[in-house]
Amino acid sequence: MRFLELYCGQCAMVCVFEQPPCEDGHGADCDEWVCTACGDALLIASLPPVRVERRAVTPVRRAA
Repeated sequence: MRFLELYCGQCAMVCVFEQPPCEDGHGADCDEWVCTACGDALLIASLPPVRVERRAVTPVRRAA
């Protein structure tokens, strides 16, 4: 089981969160965490990286 120290909104302090066994088959990549003090659940969304292509900007000249 994995553990993290995170801020718990229910406890209003930093607590230890554990990652329960994932029933959806995500394994270690599961985003669900549970506070060990109060049982409040936290979802940390880990989104896949997105590649953004930038285009060169051509300056526009306008008459005065």
